[in-house]
Amino acid sequence: MEFDSNKAIYLQIADGMCEQILRGELREGERIPSVREWGATIGVNPNTVARSYEVLSESGVIFQKRGIGFFVCQDARAAIAQVQKKSFIEQELPTFLNKARLLGVNLKDYLD
Repeated sequence: MEFDSNKAIYLQIADGMCEQILRGELREGERIPSVREWGATIGVNPNTVARSYEVLSESGVIFQKRGIGFFVCQDARAAIAQVQKKSFIEQELPTFLNKARLLGVNLKDYLD
């Protein structure tokens, strides 16, 4: 996994897991790798992964079964989509539309 130096690694890990859930690579109710397993897989300190899992737990995306591991919450996909859709509409879309307007890009240009 390649990381962007402009955003905390633990947040990038959390975002990556959310993307995996949205793509259906991780399904609701499915067990996810342990902190140590995931840290070894992506080459980061397990403490960083633990911080990511904490963020995801607080967001209602994953939950822990003591002694068993972490699992994807029911309705996690819908919850992630709702939050990301809101963020896209409020933050990214206005910038995109402004740039398109400045460049004179219209829907017909995009469809061609």
